[in-house]
Amino acid sequence: MTDKAAITFEQIRERAYEIWERNHRPAGFEIEFWLLAERELKAERERKRNAGGHAGGGSGGEGAAS
Repeated sequence: MTDKAAITFEQIRERAYEIWERNHRPAGFEIEFWLLAERELKAERERKRNAGGHAGGGSGGEGAAS
């Protein structure tokens, strides 16, 4: 992964906070939410990168099942 594509500390922090809020702000799950946020962001990056590499083929995929 290049520096340009690197996920920042701030992006992970923001996503972890969103996850924490969606789960009704439980105490004691900071590490779990941090790791989940990091995994989600990496998976999103990977999907975007793979979708970009397949330009010109397929139907766009907006309504496609994953």
